[in-house]
Amino acid sequence: MDSSTTDVNLSVDSITDDLKNQSLGEEERVKLKLEDLNWDHSFVRELPGDPRTDSIPRQVLHACYTKVSPSAEVENPQLVAWSDSVAELLDLDPKEFERSDFPLIFSGASPLVGGLSYAQCYGGHQFGTWAGQLGDGRAITLGEVLNSHGERWELQLKGAGKTPYSRFADGLAVLRSSIREFLCSEAMHSLGIPTTRALCLVTTGKYVTRDMFYDGNPKDEPGAVVCRVAQSFLRFGSYQIHASRGKEDLDIVRTLADYTIRHHFPHIENMSKIESLSFSTGKEGSSVVDLTSNKYAAWIVEVAERTASLIARWQGVGFTHGVLNTDNMSVLGLTIDYGPFGFLDAFDPSYTPNTTDLPGRRYCFANQPDIGLWNIAQFTSTLSAAQLINEEEANYAMERYGTKFMDEYQSIMTRKLGLLKYNKQLINKLLNNMAVDKVDYTNFFRLLSNIKADTSIPEDELIVPLKAVLLDIGKERKEAWISWVKAYIQELVASGIQDKERKVAMNSVNPRYILRNYLCQSAIDAAEQGDDGEVRRLLKVMERPFDEQPGMEKYARLPPAWAYRPGFEFKRTACFCIIAEKYDN
Repeated sequence: MDSSTTDVNLSVDSITDDLKNQSLGEEERVKLKLEDLNWDHSFVRELPGDPRTDSIPRQVLHACYTKVSPSAEVENPQLVAWSDSVAELLDLDPKEFERSDFPLIFSGASPLVGGLSYAQCYGGHQFGTWAGQLGDGRAITLGEVLNSHGERWELQLKGAGKTPYSRFADGLAVLRSSIREFLCSEAMHSLGIPTTRALCLVTTGKYVTRDMFYDGNPKDEPGAVVCRVAQSFLRFGSYQIHASRGKEDLDIVRTLADYTIRHHFPHIENMSKIESLSFSTGKEGSSVVDLTSNKYAAWIVEVAERTASLIARWQGVGFTHGVLNTDNMSVLGLTIDYGPFGFLDAFDPSYTPNTTDLPGRRYCFANQPDIGLWNIAQFTSTLSAAQLINEEEANYAMERYGTKFMDEYQSIMTRKLGLLKYNKQLINKLLNNMAVDKVDYTNFFRLLSNIKADTSIPEDELIVPLKAVLLDIGKERKEAWISWVKAYIQELVASGIQDKERKVAMNSVNPRYILRNYLCQSAIDAAEQGDDGEVRRLLKVMERPFDEQPGMEKYARLPPAWAYRPGFEFKRTACFCIIAEKYDN
């Protein structure tokens, strides 16, 4: 037998073994019915709760949560979409989605066996101003599930009815915002960005009255409930609310921090004094501070770094959250609360999908890194007020935020361009060109992998691979792009990476598909007419954002002209923002 035949046989054997192992793994994977989920209600068990259990809006003092039950009215609820991969996280058998009572359970109309429902109390800074108590105004946690790997997952119904934190809202959600949250949660996960997840989306069969344009013409819209899943929904505001209430509640900040570290940062809880974890302050007399002597200092440093890493990844894919209030900042470094989000179409650093943010554009794409740091500063102030960290430790956490963001962002942009090392001048010039010519962010980077590392290419052919996104550019701008591509090719040649290898690497970090707003709106329009198929198709496409997916090319197209109409622009953002932002999360 010659060597080539041996290689082929070995490859076949290897593939066969892999398939056997995959099959075995599938058979061994725990698949539970809903009634058999492994519940462990640590949040309720270990933290102070509200003695009252009614949903009357009020200030909830000295408590981290209020026990409440879902109360949304339903009439023949229907399952619209679901995520098999999230079910796997919970050890839930995907066949459970087929149960006739599944929509009843996940609309909140029927209790989930073993669950213990509550709404969380938190506050937050909104648009830079302290807003006081906010809390879960339409989100009700069903409890925490421990899976077979020892991972803790919190299940939460969003749109399940009133809580003490609903203020003057109804605690309900409409199908529009629910589709957006469901799809974006799963799309972000597939892009490799830390995020809360979504198990399922259920319509309630009832209508919810909303004045979408705030013009005095309310209309009835289909109601819906999303089951969100995360290791925890704790936010910066979960700690801030207690620090804001003075001395009596400062102990709760410590209690909640201890809980968080114990369950979600156990490596910090178990830090050894032998480990080297220290930093220089640059000050005489206290030149070195040992983080291992203060677990809270080590914790805030990690929170800062996770937050910086998250926002760097947002910048890499052109994601704009839209409402980065401190109550929307996850202490675990997750993307949380999908309201007026948007992915960049035409590159515009000042882009904000939030119509209420248009005057100052506080939360625009370019500002997100700075806002992340501002929010970290508010969080360090909370921990300082509770005497958990000192000024030096707080300053170091903010310093680490900046360093981590730049390291992560530079690494991401370097990989997006297929380079071996960061080239600040080249990347800055590129982003400037993209902003001037309003180049589609996602499609540009995907097409960029078609550029060849060949200095002999004639000038008039240099930008041919990019022609699909370099639309309506004049002679001067064409020359600017040719100049940039020349410099880029020089970098590619210097790297020595083969074109084929580089293309594969670039396409693994530059998505072919993102959840553009117009795609969401098309799925919403169909669903509101009773066709849920487009929601499920869009989910499947977004589960493989880096693959070409033959036959799905339409989902990678530039937005159509109607997506830029003023009415659509308002519709796609305001309705997802104003209601959620003013009333609840």
